[in-house]
Amino acid sequence: MAGPVRGGGDDLRFSLLGPVRAWRGGKALPPGSPQQRTVLTVLLLREGRTATVSELIDALWGEDPPLQARATIRTYASRLRKLLTPDALVSEAGGYALRVGRSCVDLAVAEVAAAEAERLRAAGEPHRARALLDTALNLWDGEALAGLPGPYADHERARLGEWRLRLLETRLELDLETGRHAEAVSGLTALTAAHPLRERLRELLMLALYRSGRQAEALAVYADTRRLLAEELGVDPRAELSQLQQRILRADGELDRAGEGTTAPAPPDFGPPAQLPPSVADFTGRADEVRGLIELMATAGGTVSPVAALAGIGGVGKTTLAVHAARLSRPHFPDGQLYADLQGAGSRPAEPATVLGAFLRTLGAPDSTIPDSLEQRSALFRTLLAHRRILVLLDNARDTAQVRPLLPGAEGCAALITSRTRLVGLENARLVDLEVMSPEESLQLFTRVVGEERVTADRKSALDVVTACGFLPLATRIAAARLAARSGWSVSVLSTKLADKRRLLDELHAGDLGVKATFELGYAQLEPAQARAFRLVALADGPDISLPAAAALLGLAPQDAEDLLEALIDSSLLWSSVPGRYGYHDLVRLYARTCAERDEREAAALAARSRLLDFYLATAARAYAVERSGDRLPDHLEATAHEGLPFADRREAVDWLHTEAQCVLACVGQSTADGLLKRAVDLLWAAKNLAEWGAHSAQYATVARVAWDAAGAAGDIRALGRAHTALTTVELMAGRYGEAGEHARRAALLAAETEDIALVYAAGNDRGIIALAQHRHAESERFLRQAVEDAGAYGNESGQAMSLCNLAQGYLTMDRVDEAIELARKGVDMLSAHGLTLRTANARYTLGNALTRAGRHAEALEEHLSALHGFAVNRQRLWEGTTHFRIAQTHLGAGRPAAAAHHAEQALAIGCIGGDRIRAGVLLALGRALHSLGQEDRARACWGEALTLHKASEAPGGQEVLELTALLGIGIGADAGVTDAGR
Repeated sequence: MAGPVRGGGDDLRFSLLGPVRAWRGGKALPPGSPQQRTVLTVLLLREGRTATVSELIDALWGEDPPLQARATIRTYASRLRKLLTPDALVSEAGGYALRVGRSCVDLAVAEVAAAEAERLRAAGEPHRARALLDTALNLWDGEALAGLPGPYADHERARLGEWRLRLLETRLELDLETGRHAEAVSGLTALTAAHPLRERLRELLMLALYRSGRQAEALAVYADTRRLLAEELGVDPRAELSQLQQRILRADGELDRAGEGTTAPAPPDFGPPAQLPPSVADFTGRADEVRGLIELMATAGGTVSPVAALAGIGGVGKTTLAVHAARLSRPHFPDGQLYADLQGAGSRPAEPATVLGAFLRTLGAPDSTIPDSLEQRSALFRTLLAHRRILVLLDNARDTAQVRPLLPGAEGCAALITSRTRLVGLENARLVDLEVMSPEESLQLFTRVVGEERVTADRKSALDVVTACGFLPLATRIAAARLAARSGWSVSVLSTKLADKRRLLDELHAGDLGVKATFELGYAQLEPAQARAFRLVALADGPDISLPAAAALLGLAPQDAEDLLEALIDSSLLWSSVPGRYGYHDLVRLYARTCAERDEREAAALAARSRLLDFYLATAARAYAVERSGDRLPDHLEATAHEGLPFADRREAVDWLHTEAQCVLACVGQSTADGLLKRAVDLLWAAKNLAEWGAHSAQYATVARVAWDAAGAAGDIRALGRAHTALTTVELMAGRYGEAGEHARRAALLAAETEDIALVYAAGNDRGIIALAQHRHAESERFLRQAVEDAGAYGNESGQAMSLCNLAQGYLTMDRVDEAIELARKGVDMLSAHGLTLRTANARYTLGNALTRAGRHAEALEEHLSALHGFAVNRQRLWEGTTHFRIAQTHLGAGRPAAAAHHAEQALAIGCIGGDRIRAGVLLALGRALHSLGQEDRARACWGEALTLHKASEAPGGQEVLELTALLGIGIGADAGVTDAGR
């Protein structure tokens, strides 16, 4: 515990859940000898009731008190009275009482939190219950009443220890109820190691493993338990455990369902999800369609989950109708409503897996439990919706294939879908073909926006307006909004403007062309600067665009750009989900690009995209320079006309890159021609952290291959070399060392040909890492020594330090441990001088590995924990997982298998650098830990999976897997070669 528990009105605070401590006014008090602390503890546990002197004597000495026991008790009481406030300790009835508020004692606070958690769990609120149990458990600071002597302290220490174990057990039960299966495995592994005969923990571990897709390990836990109980107690497992084993063997579908709390759709502080967009205040007409949709939604809870699919041309009001009907149907779905724009009308529809990831997070699933594959995400989504009543609104779908994985399977749920096409292949869906409004409905909508008085004054002109709009709701609303915003216009003025058939006639009566006509109405009325912004900003790919990026693209000051963009929002041509970020509806974006092709000179459009690329490259370079101080790469990137955004610190730089990741990579993807290629490839290099973060690795890989293809087609050998090194990063992250080696080799050849010194260093360092992973030790040492020299030649101190650390990793494989420690320490010192949080974390990670090999486990653990913090601060999740793996190895070397198992489970839950090859290493470490804990069957399951991964990886030779599996009588090849060197 970091400090005193706060609460109540007293100035005194006490801690019993750890060493017994006291504070007054936030200042720690010296509580005296162990015997004096025992007296204080007895009085605190009495909660204001009197403890007699005889009771205090028994508590301290039991049946063998000293001759001066009573005098000693009085002395302790006198000292405590002086230590605390004068009125805190009172003498009465031949004893003493301590009068302080319950909220001043950490144990009392924990008891209150635990009781409230029990109430909330019974009330069906498992997320809030779990949060309160965390509050209670976080108050512990080691063993309760640590260091206190006497029989009373022994008894209370045992009681509190058992209570803490019950709280941990309850929290783990809640983890399973709320879908945190992978997280629960880690804690349960450690607890079963510490309490091997506690069958309830074994039962929970089996269930957590099974729900995490690790059936073999779950069955192995049962086998370990049965053997242990027979050996230690001569009994069989209890009936519940045996029944669970049988259910796992037959893959009982009910086991895949979490408890009632699983479907709590959002973190406890936010309640059920309510993601529906706002309904328009002036919704008009569609009475039959609304009634039919509400009636269909009301059937949720029957034998089939209702699904409605609305289809129609753009601008016909599909989304407006769906949102309105969904909001009216909310009483049927008390557990919430989910919403996603599937962007089906654009060139890049939303990936179902991405949408499911967002839904799962909204429903409370931690990132570590979200599967990679679309099928598994869809299955988990349906599991979390089981026993709940939730409405899912899927807007702007492209086709049936995009929608099908996103549909709920639970009978109490329903789905509303909108699409430009009829989803005829969607099973059990009611198809609703939405037509344009009737003239009466269109006029009614127009009147509600403009006002009754203005329309009544000229009803004929109003009918002319809605007729010119083709009775399309979106067109009618835009026309009405323009009139409402101009008090000096009459309805006839607007009617006259819309009477120009040269602009409207064909479009209004030609299907989707009606949508274009509607947009033309707003676009044609824009001021020149606004129209230019509307056209040009649409040229940027990506989900949205920030104000600084838009300003750069337009070549304007941010304030001027903001005025234009806000005006476009007022015209309903842009939207803004958060301040400072802007986006288009996908149909509006398509129309705006059509306008750019028609109205903008090609050179002007290219110049705009060039300015945007300059902005992203300059800003990414500045972020790189802040995050990797001492690295000279920014000096060797293409020159830009934009200075880029400044960053106050590393966190701000990392936040910018994280926020702009999709936009940055989209910019690279669309900038591989028209003279932009060199800068696009350099932007890819400056944003290389995106390849290592995990969340954007797939997009980075895709864009890197696009850039590589473009560079090859253009014959630009400098850009090609740098694209090769970007692909080297991609392949290294995935553990594909053969492919990575080929890219690095080609990068090195092109670097020499172009005398690209930054690439010379990068390619050499990469080749050293790859050679190390493939056990080509002499080559690795040669490459890395040359990389150190190359980095020093052009002043790249950060790169030089990282290559030294990589060389240290190589020395470890050659058993040159002392040299490895020396090089790693040098790397740490060089990087620390620049304050590099992330790169210093890489160096400390390497130093920790070397110290582990030297058997200096305490020092190694300190370095690894420091590295873990650095990776967490910089959002390097894959490096976090890899560090947990190394911490597990350190604990194994120090003879702490329970701690090793805990960290190995963390590594498996998070993921690691190096893909399946290093996952095999993690499973080997976990198996060793479990073997040391006596869980042989589960260890065998881990080693079996490691063996499968090893064979699939076709890794170079090694002895570790061979030796371990030989102990179990499995003859195989050597283990997977993995590397996790820093780049």
